[in-house]
Amino acid sequence: MQEFAHYFCDFYFDLGLSDEWVTFLNMVTMLLILGMIIIISDFISRKILVKAFTNFAKRSKTNFDDLLVSHKAPRNIAHLVPLFLTIELFPIVFYDYTEFEKFILVILKVYGVLLTIWILRSVFRALESYFKTVPRLRDKPIDSYIQVIMLFVWITGFGLCFVLLTGVPLWTFFTTLGAASAILLLIFKDTLLGFVASIQVSINDSVRIGDWITMDKYGADGDVVEINLATVQVQNFDMTITHIPTFALLSDSFKNWRGMQNSGGRRIKRSILIKAKSVHYLTDDFVEKLKGIQLITDYLNTKQKELKDQNKKNDIDKTLLINGINLTNIGVFRKYLQTYIEKHSGINKDMFIMVRQLAPTSQGLPLEIYAFSSDKRWANYEYIMSDIFDHAIAAVTYFDLEIYELDTNFSNEVT
Repeated sequence: MQEFAHYFCDFYFDLGLSDEWVTFLNMVTMLLILGMIIIISDFISRKILVKAFTNFAKRSKTNFDDLLVSHKAPRNIAHLVPLFLTIELFPIVFYDYTEFEKFILVILKVYGVLLTIWILRSVFRALESYFKTVPRLRDKPIDSYIQVIMLFVWITGFGLCFVLLTGVPLWTFFTTLGAASAILLLIFKDTLLGFVASIQVSINDSVRIGDWITMDKYGADGDVVEINLATVQVQNFDMTITHIPTFALLSDSFKNWRGMQNSGGRRIKRSILIKAKSVHYLTDDFVEKLKGIQLITDYLNTKQKELKDQNKKNDIDKTLLINGINLTNIGVFRKYLQTYIEKHSGINKDMFIMVRQLAPTSQGLPLEIYAFSSDKRWANYEYIMSDIFDHAIAAVTYFDLEIYELDTNFSNEVT
């Protein structure tokens, strides 16, 4: 080793330099050569390893090795070659400067720890991308688990670096770290809460990647695109991104539309307000007029005969319409809407269909349509619902009913 360490000494002695300068210049020359060896070996190892791994990935059937290449795992592994060469050669370079040997060795070991962490990071990122391609795991919060593993890797790595730089025993370091656990819990509170939340979310299957969720507190209304330790990313329908704390999925309420998306239809639940004073009994003449509406012709014929027979059987005096059993315009209109919706092409006939009256309000009598559209896509759903209510609102006048509207004259007088 001494011969190699003093290889350039004779050259500098021939120049007539002193022993100190000869030793120093010899070390500088060796250091420059070592630097060139490191650069060349790093370049060659990267070229060979990356090319070999890329060719292997192209021939293999799995895409995991392709992901390793895309996340630069072979490239990072190739950096180990110049590191090992440096560890082997630096004693020769600093042969006459042994006081630097221990310090440089520590620096190289620290670099080795950080390089190992970087290699593990590349591998775990490749695993994360690979798991997202597996159908069974595509909607699971894999990001959270990978981040937890990397958190422990970084903590362990920085612990080792601290031990190497300070000379404190590893056991003493982690013992001290345990004593400071209260502070660590405070620092990593959100991370720990997010980790627990992501596990519970996965176990309970309350949220998956791709789910449409609504969370008014955070202004979120869109699809979940990522679940990690700290946040849940939601891409809203206006293409903005909302970040929700992961633990908020457990502490706050939200709406998940997955059940609707997996069902046979999307619910329509909306009402129109009918003026109470426009509701009245139907005379025989008006009933005959309504029989011209084809959807309720058979219903009116059957119902009218049934009511007449019932009233005749009970000897009801029909001089006043209020006596006995009678048809009302709102009742017939409700039957008309029920029949119209049951025959509508955009409604799922296998799901619940109902037209009902709600409790009267100061604005009138709500008539609610409750059904499920067969097309769950937002734009088509809105079109189907609008089409039904367009027809319902236009049909009101045929039944001598009126829709409630605020009287502008009355409001002006009040103001």
